[in-house]
Amino acid sequence: MTYRLIYTNSYIKRVSKFVKKHSELISQYGKTLKLLEIDPNQPSLRLHPLKGKLKGLYSISINISYRITLEFFVTEKEIVLVNVGHHDCINKAKIKHVDISRFTSNINNTS
Repeated sequence: MTYRLIYTNSYIKRVSKFVKKHSELISQYGKTLKLLEIDPNQPSLRLHPLKGKLKGLYSISINISYRITLEFFVTEKEIVLVNVGHHDCINKAKIKHVDISRFTSNINNTS
């Protein structure tokens, strides 16, 4: 079973800047997203919950220096992508939790 990746507007803006700045990571970034869709628990992604001010979010690794933060909804088989960037910068970023209800209401109504 695959997961549905949700790309928020703020994530799309962040990833656009990220790939312009780090074009050498585009292939790795794409592979990371494909693995995430198929199996978020794939060991190479190193999925783990975050602590402190990012508590409630999870992180996966693109490589040793770069990662993607995400909100992870196991029950809905959905993953909301929140941020992408260097490990240290993401810890300093001001990230707001996403109200998932606006994404899941359409899904729940069509079941």
